[in-house]
Amino acid sequence: MQRRRLGSSGLVVSSICMGTMTFGSQCDEATSFAILDHAFDAGIDFFDAAELYPVPPNAETYGETERIVGRWLQNKPREAVILATKVTGPGHGWFTPPVRHGHTALDRVQIVRACEDSLRRLNTDYIDLYQTHWPDHGMPYEEVLGVLTELRQAGKVRAIGCSNETSWGLMKSLWAADVHGVDRYQTVQNNFSLINRRCESELAQVCRRESVSLLPYSPLGGGVLTGKYQNGPPPGGRFTAYLNGSQQRQRLMAERFVNQRTLQTVARLQPLADELGTSLANLALVWSMQHDFVASTIVGATSVDQLKESLPRDDFRLSSEVLAAIDQIDMEIPNPMTEDGLRRL
Repeated sequence: MQRRRLGSSGLVVSSICMGTMTFGSQCDEATSFAILDHAFDAGIDFFDAAELYPVPPNAETYGETERIVGRWLQNKPREAVILATKVTGPGHGWFTPPVRHGHTALDRVQIVRACEDSLRRLNTDYIDLYQTHWPDHGMPYEEVLGVLTELRQAGKVRAIGCSNETSWGLMKSLWAADVHGVDRYQTVQNNFSLINRRCESELAQVCRRESVSLLPYSPLGGGVLTGKYQNGPPPGGRFTAYLNGSQQRQRLMAERFVNQRTLQTVARLQPLADELGTSLANLALVWSMQHDFVASTIVGATSVDQLKESLPRDDFRLSSEVLAAIDQIDMEIPNPMTEDGLRRL
């Protein structure tokens, strides 16, 4: 397993990060432990959680993912695990911590409280990477970063990052950190995949020039890039319930991932994977990992077998010819995930 540095921090992590948002919902504790054990044994030392996981969030399961990870962590050397989690922030309608009645912000009270709660659930006295799950552009960046800096100075956090942030928001926060002498974000965790390549433009430039590492989530496009949606929503698929449900917002979110253009992209990618003798999932993950501004690509799983299928060979790389063929598909079907569904949200 290759290892890469997170930004300019002291954290060096595996090039694959184990995502945990299904733990406590789609995965019970025994299954979660088995997935975590297999990931750890495969050389993955980077694990990503969040205070509101599992998803979809609700009052009954809120925080359960961190509790599961915390119980698993008791049987591992703490220094051998790089642990990341998140304070929610506003959520922008997608994720709202139900126990806080929907009123969330990245202010001192909520950041400190969230950090203390996460430390308790994770059964640890420090978090390696503490991230803002959603930005709060209404709060002064220097105030948000100031609180996070205090947590790092107190030894509760080793490095800080952000998630679901815009290029403007990331650059604004870096400027505020430099001007006010507080900690910089070392990472940004955004959606990035073969059906959503927006990070390659402005955000990639910020990452390269400012030494910020991208941690891509949904590198398999919520399962779309495995090919399992090609013949209709599969039973148990992540977006199947959303597509067949009555909640408009959930259906529109699912249609961002599962639509005619994303399915056309997958159909065009399949022959490339076949020619390489690999799976669509491996093709998508290796493509993500080969970007110079990516430190660690986040993968999720609901079973050990699914995780095994996702882990690429350490020596598997895509040639310039394959990358050019992928780029040609993107030129002919540009940004398939960011069209109608995104406009209507």
